[in-house]
Amino acid sequence: MKSLFKSAGILILAGAFVLSGCSGGGGSKNAAEKPDQEANFNPTGLPIVKEPVTLKMVSPKAALAPEYSEMEIFKRLEKDTNVKIQWENIPDTDYAEKKNLLVASGNLPDAFYAAGFSDYELVNYGKDGTIIPLEDLIDQYAPNLKALFERRPDIKSAITAPDGHIYGLPSWEENNLGTNPFFHVINKAWLDKLGLKMPETLDEYTEALVAFKTQDPNGNGKADEIPLSFMHMQWCMDIGGLFGAFGLPDNMEHRIVRDGKVIFTATQPEYKEALKYFHEKWYKQGLIDPESFTQDAAQYLAKGKTTDETLGSYIWWEVEEVVGTDRSKDYALLSPLKGPNGDQLIGRGNGGGPARGAFAITKVNRYPEITMRWIDQQYEPYMAAQIHWGPLDVVFEKDANGKLVNLPLPEGTSAGEFRQKVAPGAGGPGVIAIEDLGKVVDLEPRAQQRVKDLEKYYDPYMEKENYPSIFFNPEELDKINKIEPELLKYANTQRGKFIVDGGVDEHWDSYVKTLEKMGLNELMEIYQAGLDRYNENLKK
Repeated sequence: MKSLFKSAGILILAGAFVLSGCSGGGGSKNAAEKPDQEANFNPTGLPIVKEPVTLKMVSPKAALAPEYSEMEIFKRLEKDTNVKIQWENIPDTDYAEKKNLLVASGNLPDAFYAAGFSDYELVNYGKDGTIIPLEDLIDQYAPNLKALFERRPDIKSAITAPDGHIYGLPSWEENNLGTNPFFHVINKAWLDKLGLKMPETLDEYTEALVAFKTQDPNGNGKADEIPLSFMHMQWCMDIGGLFGAFGLPDNMEHRIVRDGKVIFTATQPEYKEALKYFHEKWYKQGLIDPESFTQDAAQYLAKGKTTDETLGSYIWWEVEEVVGTDRSKDYALLSPLKGPNGDQLIGRGNGGGPARGAFAITKVNRYPEITMRWIDQQYEPYMAAQIHWGPLDVVFEKDANGKLVNLPLPEGTSAGEFRQKVAPGAGGPGVIAIEDLGKVVDLEPRAQQRVKDLEKYYDPYMEKENYPSIFFNPEELDKINKIEPELLKYANTQRGKFIVDGGVDEHWDSYVKTLEKMGLNELMEIYQAGLDRYNENLKK
C-alpha cells in the first residue's frame, strides 16, 4: 500500500519559502522613523492609520478558498482600517509542515493568521522570542478582546500560558457541534433499490456494502460503485466512530477518558478486534476504497459528485458537502452500529474550549500596536461571526433586531463549499460565545441541522467523558512533544497497515512493545497527571 504519511520534499519546501520572501515587514528600518509611525497611528477609532501600512501574514486556506486578498471580508477590513495585508496563503493540507519550515528558517512574517499553533509551539516560540507576549498590547489596544475577557474570564484563563503570558489569540465557536465529528452516511436510495433495510448492526452494514459492490445499484452496468470511502486519521472524515461497535470508540489522539482514567485506545483489545474485522470483512473483500489511506479532501469530495452516482457510504459531518445538494436526498445518516457483543457507542471529541493559537505576532513585526488594533476588530462579536461564516450581504443580512441571519445559499451550492470561498472559517481568529448565538447571530442552517442530527442519531450513544483542553507546563509539553508526534505517526501507520494488509494477530505484541519503547506509558502518565490536576482545580 502507499505510504500513509508524506515524507519527501522538505528541502524543496524550505527553499520555496526562502524564495517566497516573507521578510517580516522590513525590519531593517531604523529607529529614527519611530516618531513618524507614532504620528501615523490612531490608538482608537478608525481608520487605524492615517497613511496605509502593509503587514505580511502567513495563513492556511481551504481547498476552495481564493487568496485572502480577494476575499470580500478582508477587502472591507482594509478599507475600514487603512491596513493592507500582504498574504502568504498556504493550502491547509500543507500548512503545518510549511509553517514549521518557515519558523525554522527564521524567515518570519509579521504575524501568523489562523495560525494553528500548538501549546508546545506557543510556549517554546514564546520562550525563544519567535513570537511576542500579547497581554500588554491587548490591555492597551484591544477593547473588543478586553470586553470578551471581562465577560468571560474563563476564556482568558484558557489561553494564558503557565508562565502567565498570552502568546496566541483564541478561536472558538462555542457550541456542542464538535462532540462527534464522525457523521456516518449511507446511500438510502441504493438500500431501497436493493430491498435492504437501514443497517442497525455492523454485520447488516457489511451486507449492505457487499450489495453495493456486487449488485450494480447505480444501474450503469459497470463495477464502479465505491461501498465505503473515508480519509484515514483525518478529523470528521475518519472511521474512528465505527470502532465504538467493539466497545471502544477511537479518535484522532487515540485517547479517551473513562471514570477519570486516561486510556490509549490503540493498544486495547477492542481496538485490535476492530482492526481484524475491518481487514477481513471490509478491505479484503474490496469494500473499502483503497484511496481512503492516501486521498486528500479535494479527491474525497469529488467522489460524491461523479457523473453516475458511485458513492455508497462515507464519513463527513455534512451530507451535502460530499454529494451535492441535488443528490443529498438519496443519502441518510446512520446511528452508531451495534457490534458483535451488542456495543453501540460513539466517542466524544476531546478538547472543547477555545483554540489558543489562532493568531500570533512575531518578533520581526515593527508595528505590533497596529497589528493588535487590526486583529482586535475581528473580536467584535458581529465581525467574529463574519470571519468564521462569511460577510454581511454575502452570507448574512441583519433582521429588524440587528441580528445576523442567513441569506439563501446560491443555487446548487452546499454551505460548506460556499463558506470556504467567502470566509477564513472555524480556525480563524474571533470568538462566537454561546451567549451570542441567537442574539448577535443565528447558527447557520446546516449547524442548526447538525444540532438536531446529533440529538437524534448520536447523543443517546455518546461517551460520558472526554479529555479537556489543558495547557500543560513547559516541562510536560517538552516531554509530550518529544514522545507523541512519532508515537502517533507509528500508531496511525500501523492502523492503516493492519486494515489493509492484515496480520494484527501475528504482529500485535511487537506493535504494543514498540509503542511502549517509544514512551507510551510516560506519555499517558503526563496526560493522567494533567487530567487529575484539571479535575482538582474544578473542585476549588
